Amino acid sequence: MTGLLSAMEGFCVIGIVILAGYIAARMQIGGSTAQMVLNRFSFFVSSPCLMFAILSKEPIFDIFHSSIVVAFFSAMLVGVVFLILNHMFFHMSAPDAIIGSLNSLYLNSNNIGLPIATYILGNGAIVAPILVMQQALFTPIGLTALDVTTKGKVSAKAILSQPLHQPLLIGSLLGIALSAVNAKTGWFIPNFLYDPINMIGESAVPMILMAFGMSLHGTKPLQQKGDVPAIFTVAVLKNIVMPIIAFLLAYFVMGFRGNVLYACVVLAALPTGQNVYNYAARYNVGLTFARDGILISTLTSPVFIAIIAALLS
Repeated sequence: MTGLLSAMEGFCVIGIVILAGYIAARMQIGGSTAQMVLNRFSFFVSSPCLMFAILSKEPIFDIFHSSIVVAFFSAMLVGVVFLILNHMFFHMSAPDAIIGSLNSLYLNSNNIGLPIATYILGNGAIVAPILVMQQALFTPIGLTALDVTTKGKVSAKAILSQPLHQPLLIGSLLGIALSAVNAKTGWFIPNFLYDPINMIGESAVPMILMAFGMSLHGTKPLQQKGDVPAIFTVAVLKNIVMPIIAFLLAYFVMGFRGNVLYACVVLAALPTGQNVYNYAARYNVGLTFARDGILISTLTSPVFIAIIAALLS
């Protein structure tokens, strides 16, 4: 019970930072471009530094824990399910459908996943495989698809060069490389180099959350009635279907039991990451859809995590 209460406190912390962004926008602090500046600075500077700082400190074998298999297939399956449902019922444009798929599969593994992993699961490093999977696989694939659908052409050169345009992926790979070097030789970069990178990285989460809060000012959730069915579908896929798939894969396919099984299911129930809104803002597509999907899944996620904790902890 103590761990569950601590996790709920983590949700409270996140909500307060989002509220701060909303209040700042309401008071017009930073002007009309504040949200765009926070999004861009986080995308290009803070978030890559954060990924480097986190992954470089993680033991290389923890980063590539076998639970990544469950995380990968459960996320991939719900993303594909959303695309199928969109083709059958919602008929959204290709860029919006991509945002919907990312909303369905992308886990808030950092600013919600870390406290939940720490307070409920007792091991913050257990989110490391998800961080790697999302940054090394789902993010470049999703952003490549957005590049293609928004520019209206398919270029092999653009697809192959996509990783070079993803600061998050570059920061993640550099962090993994340093973790591997440290495991092999014991060498790590000096503190006077690591500390400023870590300091910049620590600004990423509040920037993303406050930019998300700013996006809530002046607009009311679920006002675009045509998107409402798709938004609630995203929430169901994210908070109910993905944990069920994760349980089935972890229990029957991977043979996980105990704490590992529990961790796989809890992490699958994490809400959609604010990064998806960051990506939508970057390409200026599906902004309200991304925002509302994140908001609904974030509000409902604690309920389902509490149910999972009651059933499996």
